[in-house]
Amino acid sequence: MDKPRIKILIVDDEPGLCAGLREALQREGYDVEAATDPRDALKVMETRLFNLVISDIKMPGISGLELLTRVKQNSRDTVFILMTAYGTVESAVEAMKEGAYDYLTKPIDLKRLRAVVRKALEFQALVAENHELRLRLQKRSEPSLLISQTDAMRAVIGLVESVARSDVTVLLEGESGTGKELVARSIHQQSARSAGPFVTVNCAAVPEPLAESELFGHVKGAFTGATATTPGRFQLANQGTLFLDEISDLPPKGQGDLLRVIEEGCFRMVGGTDLVRVNVRLIAATNRNLQQAVAAGRFREDLLYRLQIVPIALPPLRERPEDIPLLVESFLGHFSAKHKRRRKGFARETMELCQRFPWPGNVRQLRNLVERLVITCPAPLITPADLPPFLTELHRDPHTFTLRPGMTLAEVEKLLIRKTLTHVSANREAAAQALGISRRTLQYKLKAYGLGRDNL
Repeated sequence: MDKPRIKILIVDDEPGLCAGLREALQREGYDVEAATDPRDALKVMETRLFNLVISDIKMPGISGLELLTRVKQNSRDTVFILMTAYGTVESAVEAMKEGAYDYLTKPIDLKRLRAVVRKALEFQALVAENHELRLRLQKRSEPSLLISQTDAMRAVIGLVESVARSDVTVLLEGESGTGKELVARSIHQQSARSAGPFVTVNCAAVPEPLAESELFGHVKGAFTGATATTPGRFQLANQGTLFLDEISDLPPKGQGDLLRVIEEGCFRMVGGTDLVRVNVRLIAATNRNLQQAVAAGRFREDLLYRLQIVPIALPPLRERPEDIPLLVESFLGHFSAKHKRRRKGFARETMELCQRFPWPGNVRQLRNLVERLVITCPAPLITPADLPPFLTELHRDPHTFTLRPGMTLAEVEKLLIRKTLTHVSANREAAAQALGISRRTLQYKLKAYGLGRDNL
């Protein structure tokens, strides 16, 4: 244990006790700070990370238990030891249920203090080791998408490896299903922040009135229904990576709020007055052309410049058919192990069909197909007969289909929509334009005809 690098914060409204405990632990070689006001302690912890906090339970303004809760929201690995008088041991035991490591009774026995601090720090080191192990297992459990024989994708892989070693903001561009979130996770896992959280926000799924609260959190009583102080995604991603998916759908006010945080490095929770500082790496993703969105007035140009410091464009799968065998092998191995099935293989004709198909849903569509085949095919070799119709009909013109006499208009419409999404574009907005209807109308018809992503 490298004691000079261990940072400890003591919080107690008794100045004499604070000074005594600080001096005792400094003699042990630790880096120790003290605060007599829990609000001052919170401000200190906005700019510094502490391995250990030793706090009194009963203090004016903010209790030790509330301090524990608020600190754990932003720094889940910080270990807490609480101090209490003999008459409030029950409170300390209750606090341990909320995440405290241990408690000390007053007056503080310095010998016990040193022993409890040592054990708490050993516990923290063990948790960190287990976290690293989980990260390694997680990497093994995910099928690899960053494999390629094409120059375009190899350039992407090299760029991902380069940017991962820095904290630069990255903008991932590409069609739906090209694997933007998995690339973002790969950047995070290869970075110095890999032990920190990876937090995702789907900007398209956040209602405009809730965007500010979703990103920055809110304090109790900030609005109707705000019954407790709740951290936002920025606080949850502290010391890690925040992935902003479908950034083009962020509402205008949310765009302005995000730009301000990027420029100033701090924000206020909804209904709050204190500035909150977090250490977060941003990765954004979009399946739309943001330059066109800027020209149309739907996206802020200054925010685009902030986000695309390093743009990475992911090529669609139809432009790299030679990568399909590599991806299929990766998916077969992953899903065979995941579902406890015997390892299967693709017949040559099956692979040729897959390489000829344009894959409008990109890598996601291929991945879903392979998982389905691993589960449903009993034989060790997957043949064309095992494939769904949209692949076995490839010998026909994919832009035509056959109508049977007696089909209802609804059946014709369902077939046309399915063919458009399968062979033209899996992007709902592009498909709606090709069909000459609004995206909302398309969504309604998809629901009416039961055409989800898995049963086109």
